[in-house]
Amino acid sequence: MTINRRDLALSTLAVSALAFTTPALATSADEEAVAKKVEAFRQAQIAADPKALGALCWDDLSYSHSSGKVEDKATFIANATNGKSKFLSIEYKDPTIKVVGPAAIVRFHWVAEQEMAADGKKVPTNLHILMNWQKQGDEWKLLSRAATKL
Repeated sequence: MTINRRDLALSTLAVSALAFTTPALATSADEEAVAKKVEAFRQAQIAADPKALGALCWDDLSYSHSSGKVEDKATFIANATNGKSKFLSIEYKDPTIKVVGPAAIVRFHWVAEQEMAADGKKVPTNLHILMNWQKQGDEWKLLSRAATKL
């Protein structure tokens, strides 16, 4: 049996393709699970639901705002649910999710509108968001978040 370079290259390509197919299938289930958590987080923000937000975040959460202010989990939840403002809308546009082992990197364009309780003023926000989710067991939770003004 004679094997030439072309046959060797094609067989190597086929084996390589199979090697990349299996992780992609495994990753898609994790990506779907993370996408569901991200949507649950968005809904919890709109509802200003402290219990739901708490369940979605690690105790060691680092939540960074576009102003540079950084909050821990307790401070983030308290400020997000204190009633000083309410979200009229939050949209996560063009989300991307990349799962790397037990971590997921989520990026999206945040477009939202809040209403301030004190004066009824409506405040729009336009941000780029980076979220890092971490998996422990079967559970994905938010570990960190950073926002950049656009």
